[in-house]
Amino acid sequence: MVNISTEELDARVARAVENFMAGYGCAQSVVAAFADLYDLDETMAKRISAGFGGGVGRMRMMCGAVSGIVMLVGLDCGQTEGSDREGKSACYKVVQELLAKSKEQNGSLICAEILGIKGCEKAHCSYEASPRTAEYYNTRPCAAKVESAARIFAEYLRTRTTASPN
Repeated sequence: MVNISTEELDARVARAVENFMAGYGCAQSVVAAFADLYDLDETMAKRISAGFGGGVGRMRMMCGAVSGIVMLVGLDCGQTEGSDREGKSACYKVVQELLAKSKEQNGSLICAEILGIKGCEKAHCSYEASPRTAEYYNTRPCAAKVESAARIFAEYLRTRTTASPN
């Protein structure tokens, strides 16, 4: 089990937001802030989570910050044996609980809905990453969603008593 102070968890939430403001994707920002707790170096964490930004490959599906929660739960309590149905079920339970919190806090788990766009419209779903400008940050709620996702995962770590990393 990962033992971590409330102060360190708050610092990790702040680091997730700093990552996003430095230009990393929403999933990268969340995963990289906690990856070292699972012996995953920051560079590899950013590579693994890179394709989940923009609602998975900028297709505006599940929010990248939420995808970050899912990846972190897998690192924390994911099963490693294919026949471990109990472990798989326990992991799914945690994912569903944390994503329910995210949906309650943010209104949706879907990137397009969070951004107020209709699905994957051509103008919104190109594979080209948006330039990170002041206007980008002022018109998007993404930094707040990264903070929300990181805080949800931090709270999970603070309160859980039975899950442990594999």
